[in-house]
Amino acid sequence: MIFAEMACSFDVIYPTLPFKFLAGPICTLITLNMFTHYYLVCTIPPGFVDAEGPQPPKTSPDHLLWASDERPTDDYAYRAFSPLENGFRGDERAGRLNITRAEITKCRKWGKMRPERAHHCRICNRYVMKYDHHSPSYYPLRRFYPYSLGINQCVGVDNERHFVMFMMYLCLSTALYVLLGYQQFLNALGLSFQILWPYHVPVIAYLLTFILSCVLCFAVGIMLIVTLWSVMKGETSVEAQVHEIYRKVALSRGEAFINSYHLGKTHNLKLFFNIGEGG
Repeated sequence: MIFAEMACSFDVIYPTLPFKFLAGPICTLITLNMFTHYYLVCTIPPGFVDAEGPQPPKTSPDHLLWASDERPTDDYAYRAFSPLENGFRGDERAGRLNITRAEITKCRKWGKMRPERAHHCRICNRYVMKYDHHSPSYYPLRRFYPYSLGINQCVGVDNERHFVMFMMYLCLSTALYVLLGYQQFLNALGLSFQILWPYHVPVIAYLLTFILSCVLCFAVGIMLIVTLWSVMKGETSVEAQVHEIYRKVALSRGEAFINSYHLGKTHNLKLFFNIGEGG
């Protein structure tokens, strides 16, 4: 579908654009970025955990987001440092937090050791760090994964940025295709004064690609918004479901659950896209 859209773009839409010397390189750059990020998200491993299971460090590190050999006797003895230092926020006036430290735990379902934020993929049968979802390319599996973009592997910590960038460029390319080619779409439907179709691409091919581009832009756009919102909250789609359960349990105890990886919406985006200091 993407290649058919490219053929229609250069044969039908591009000749009608003003300032072709500017529009041509820009459209080519968008297309190259889209295919590059698609290639990277398909080929880069998502962040699999070793089969033996990760081993805890020999010495306990200073930060609070990794496992320690033994728990401290008083979890309330830590002051609320800045989010950049420890990945959690608290009331500095009170100066005391009930901290749940990150640990290497044993999976209840599969009985294997896994680090914090690692989840099991039932398709790959492996644990993936920051597992978001598995995107299969095999068509019969699409009914179980209706929002799949067909990268044929998991989306995890190592390829999630390329997955988001691919969705961004895909939405941008399909949106430009619809906005710049709607006049030719009306001509193909016979709703304009132009009777002849002076292009090499068949009319039916252009109509199908235009309609599919509208649907794809809308569907992937919604998925992109949901994904970016999860990034801003510092969680994956799997963690969002788990955190909702944690919030209900904490609420029943009269407590409040705080995601220790949520460093603020703006800072989460900077970290995700590797922008600015600390990114």
